[in-house]
Amino acid sequence: MTDLLSLLYPYVKSLHVMAVISWMAGLFYLPRLFVYHAERAAVAGEPTASFVIMEQKLLKLIMNPAMIVTWLTGLCLVLTPGVVSWSMIWPWSKAVAVLAMTWFHMWCARQRRLLKAGEALSGRRYRMMNEVPTLLMFVIVLSVIVKF
Repeated sequence: MTDLLSLLYPYVKSLHVMAVISWMAGLFYLPRLFVYHAERAAVAGEPTASFVIMEQKLLKLIMNPAMIVTWLTGLCLVLTPGVVSWSMIWPWSKAVAVLAMTWFHMWCARQRRLLKAGEALSGRRYRMMNEVPTLLMFVIVLSVIVKF
């Protein structure tokens, strides 16, 4: 069994990195679409239907599957013996940041529904929220690479 885990580990880790990249790309882009959608909706008579379609497809076809694969492969990596030392700070800081990233994903999903219903925050607010995944990415990458 240990030989199988050793053999599969680099493949699971590679899939995890690819899924994280896809998920992060969506988390960076979806709030930017919200900015344009909210600002277009604020102008009377401006069409926003194309934003609704782009937001929905980005979330449902790219972000949701990428988040699920990220979580599944991440859990496989964490459960691999000898990979994580829970006596250190870094796995805990990464775990908190990943949970916050998941919360942000859910926040984006809720905002997509609200925008579709015509209830938007301001473009400025979406611009500010667009920085959340960047801050979380810093915590995650530093945690994994520096291993403090």
